[in-house]
Amino acid sequence: MPALILKPGREKSLLRRHPWIFSGALARVDGDPASGETVDLLSSNGDLLARASYSPHSQIRARVWTFVDEPVDADFFRTRVRRALDLRDTLHLTRDTDAVRLIHAESDRLPGLIVDRYGDTLVLQSLTAGSERWKETLADILLEATGLKDIYERSDSDVRALEGLELRAGRLRGAPADQAVITEYGLRFNVNFLTGHKTGFYLDQRLNRRRVRELAQDRDVLDCFCYTGGFTVNALAGGAKSVVAVDSSAQALALGSENVTLNKLQSNTPVHQSSPDGEGSGAGLEWIEGDVFQVLRKFRDEGRSFDMIVLDPPKFAPTAAQADKAARGYKDINLLAFKLLRPAGLLFSFSCSGGVDAALFQKIVASAALDAGADAQILEHFSQGADHPVALEFPEGAYLKGVLCLRL
Repeated sequence: MPALILKPGREKSLLRRHPWIFSGALARVDGDPASGETVDLLSSNGDLLARASYSPHSQIRARVWTFVDEPVDADFFRTRVRRALDLRDTLHLTRDTDAVRLIHAESDRLPGLIVDRYGDTLVLQSLTAGSERWKETLADILLEATGLKDIYERSDSDVRALEGLELRAGRLRGAPADQAVITEYGLRFNVNFLTGHKTGFYLDQRLNRRRVRELAQDRDVLDCFCYTGGFTVNALAGGAKSVVAVDSSAQALALGSENVTLNKLQSNTPVHQSSPDGEGSGAGLEWIEGDVFQVLRKFRDEGRSFDMIVLDPPKFAPTAAQADKAARGYKDINLLAFKLLRPAGLLFSFSCSGGVDAALFQKIVASAALDAGADAQILEHFSQGADHPVALEFPEGAYLKGVLCLRL
């Protein structure tokens, strides 16, 4: 088997069971492994440390499949998939929803593989050379383990370019439709597998959407970066007095409007390019297509205010190297949100940036409140749902963080 030999002293991360080896840790490559091929990871003394997939184009040159001396074959992946599915069964998630993450990459010991279940359809993302090499085998195993027939592929994330892989999206097994309707805590949502973000829906925010629903009663709500209306629908279902939903994508807003209708919450109003005058109270539901930063500044200048604001922006910092730039973006939107928040108002603020950890994010929100002249306190901390587990040795898996702040 081809082997990657580490430089002296560079085995420490593997001894701590971290699954990544960067190019700078390698002394040499023995053999001529193909992209995604399984290789031995050896210490400078020749000791076997792990078996991993090889990625010659990525700075993460190897991702560990196993830390023991065992074959990496179809049976190996069958065991890993079965273990991940059994965990989800143990969590009893399907009592409240028919949309669940089944495989969460490194945290389920399957680096680069994401699999979400939406009703009777699986949506698969293969993000690394290793998962790509085994994709067809994994697809067969997934159908065998779940008893389903249809898999839609959404391997079109930009990170594939770092692995030297082409972007792919479309039907992988069976004849899945491009769209499905899922149920979550009694609410229904359209999910578009072809055009939706990630695999179509943000399953990691499931519990946090429900928390918005629990606290929205009689509040004027502003939902920023609303996407297809997950938080908007929950706020309306929770009895919000009014909701203003803002996103830059007309397509996402159209699907959000469909989701409101699907749940028979109230009549929809057209998408607006700019906001109407007034405080937002009694306005019902308003969809605004626009840049959230610009809309927040416009609302500030107009003197508008809200009882609840949700900030769920896209990833500002995929890596720690981009954390400083991302911090400025998070600071800006949180500062504007505090200025728009009424006394006793609630701010749900989230970050899905892996390069910004929970401690830094809390500091950013605190600094924003200070600069906005707002006294506030944190009532709750949020993270991703239990179907997005975090391996103890892989803290990078804890990417979603959030706070619920009360303006005093």
